Amino acid sequence: MNAETRKCENCKQPFVIEPEDFGFYQKMQVPPPTWCPDCRMLRRMIWRNERGLYRDKCGLCGKNILSMYSGDRKYPVYCRDCWWSDKWDPLSFGRELDTARPFLEQFRELDERVPRMNLWQVNVQNSDFANFVRDEKEVYLSYSVIQAENIYFSKNVDNAFSIFDSLDAHDSENCYQCVKPSKDFNCRYAVYSRSCIDSAFIYDCVNCTNCFMSSNLRNKEYYFRNQPHTREEYLAKLKEVNQGSWSVLQELTLEFRELMRKSLNKYAQITTSTATTGNDLENCKNVHDSFNGFDMENIRYSVRCLKGKDSMDITNIGRNTELIYESVSGGAENSNLLAFASNSFGGMTDGWYTDYCHSSSHLFGCVGLRNKQYCILNKQYTKEEYEALVPRVIEHMNNMPYTDQQGRIYKYGEFFPPEFSPFAYNETIAQEYFPLAKAEALERGYRWKEPDAKDYAATRKPEDLPDHIKDVKDDILQETVGCAHAAPPAGGCNHQCTVAFKIIPKELEFYRRSTLPLPRLCPNCRHYERLAQRNPLRLWHRQCMCDKAGHAHSGPCQNEFETSYAPERPEIVYCEACYNAEVV
Repeated sequence: MNAETRKCENCKQPFVIEPEDFGFYQKMQVPPPTWCPDCRMLRRMIWRNERGLYRDKCGLCGKNILSMYSGDRKYPVYCRDCWWSDKWDPLSFGRELDTARPFLEQFRELDERVPRMNLWQVNVQNSDFANFVRDEKEVYLSYSVIQAENIYFSKNVDNAFSIFDSLDAHDSENCYQCVKPSKDFNCRYAVYSRSCIDSAFIYDCVNCTNCFMSSNLRNKEYYFRNQPHTREEYLAKLKEVNQGSWSVLQELTLEFRELMRKSLNKYAQITTSTATTGNDLENCKNVHDSFNGFDMENIRYSVRCLKGKDSMDITNIGRNTELIYESVSGGAENSNLLAFASNSFGGMTDGWYTDYCHSSSHLFGCVGLRNKQYCILNKQYTKEEYEALVPRVIEHMNNMPYTDQQGRIYKYGEFFPPEFSPFAYNETIAQEYFPLAKAEALERGYRWKEPDAKDYAATRKPEDLPDHIKDVKDDILQETVGCAHAAPPAGGCNHQCTVAFKIIPKELEFYRRSTLPLPRLCPNCRHYERLAQRNPLRLWHRQCMCDKAGHAHSGPCQNEFETSYAPERPEIVYCEACYNAEVV
C-alpha cells in the first residue's frame, strides 16, 4: 500500500499516512485516522491532568483527600482505598445499548456516573501529594514517577532516588534542577547529561566528574568553564563561587543559558537506537515521530512511553505493552490489544473505549471495571453475547456517529472528543506542551478553568527571603512564601501558578546540605521554567549546519535529518557524523 495524504478534520492541514501505518491499522482492525498526528496527540493530552490538585472529601468514606478533579465535577470521587475496595460495584452502573442514540453519547453518560479515584496511584507509600505514580515511596508534588523514592517537585522520574526539582530523570540519584539526567549522581543544573558525578551547570556532558559550567564534554574531570584544571585548581575555583546565594545563582543561570546557546547540538537526543526519529529516545528500534521514551520497538507517534512494542498514538503508556493504539495515561502495564483507553491500570487485553479499567479483557465502552470480561457499557454479557453484540455496536457507531460542539464527527476508530474530558484545557499537560491563552482555548472549543480563590495568603514576600541559605532560620517552615510570578512586576503567569508555597522540612534539609538558596517560585512555575529548556514535540526537516573542513565533506555538510530544533532557532545543529567528529 502506498502513502496517502489526507486533510485533518480538526486543523484542516494535510498529513501523510505511511504504508506501515496502514499495516498497523489493519492489524488492529480500525480505520485510518481522520485527525493528523499533532491533533491526535493534543486530543489525548487533554485527558491527563497531573498537577491541578484540589482539596476534597472521599465520596464513600468522607475523609479529606487531595484530588485531581475539581469541585464542579459531575461524578463521585473516592479515595484510593475506597476505590480499590469491594464496597462498591462498577457493574451496578451498567446499561443496555440504546440504538436510538450515538454510542459515544451513552459512554459519556456512563463515564460521568462511575466513581473515579482521587489520584492515579498504584503501590505507593507516603505519597498523598503525588499523581500518576507507581511502585514508589516518599514522593511529594511530583508526577509520572515509576519505581523511585524521595522525589520532590519533579516530573517523569524512573528508577531514581533523592531527586528534587527535575524533569525526565532516569536511573539517577541526588540531583537538583536537572533536565534529562540519566545515570547521574550528585548533579545540579545539569541538562542532557549522562553518567556524570559531582557536577553543576553542565550541558550535553557524558561520563564527566567534577565539572562546572561546561558543555559538550566526554570523559572529562575537573573542568571549570570548559577549561581543564588540576584537582586543587578546580576545587579552589569552585570555592570562589558562592553557590548558596540567590543573587549569585541568577548570574550563573544567565551564564549557563548563554553557554547552552553557543554549544553544539546533535540533531536529536537519540542513543543506542536504530531506524528511529524523534527526540529524547534511548534503546529504541524502528521508533518514529516519538519523544521521551526508552526500550521501545515498532512504535510511532508516542510521548513518554517505555518498554513497549507494536503501538501507535500513545501518551504516557508503558512497561510490557503491545498493540496499543490511541490511548493515554496510566501505564497500561502488561497490556495488549488496547485502543481508545484512558487511565488504564494494566493487565488489559482486548479493550476498546475504556476509562479507569484494570486486569480485564474483552471490554467495550466500559468505566472503572476490575477483573471483568465480556462487558459493554458496564453490563455483563456471556462470551457469545459479547462477540455477537460488538460488531453491532461498531456498525451503530458508524451509522449514527457522535457530533461534537465544533461539528466534528466521531465514528468508530476515533479517540474520545475533547469535550468528554473531565478537565479544562489549562489543567492538563496539553497546556504544558501546546500552551494557549484563555481566549484561544475557548475559541477552539476547550473548557478553561479560572484558578480557585486561595484560602491562604503569603506571609513572606519572595524578595524578603534571605539571599544565602546559611541565613535561613527554621521558622521559614511556618511561613507561606509568595511566588515571584504572582506579584508585580511579573503580574502573574500562565503556568498553573499556586500564588504562594510552603518550604517543607525535607526540602530545607536538602538545601542546607547542598548549599542551595531557597526558591522564589512555586513548584508549578519552577516546572514550567524547566519545560522551557526542552524542545517541542515536533520535527522539522533540516540540513546539517557544519561547514568545517576535516569532517568528511567539502563545503557545507549535505546531510539532512528530522530534528526538534526549528529552523529559526539560534542553536548550532549538526548531523550525527559532524557532531561526533567535533565532540566525541
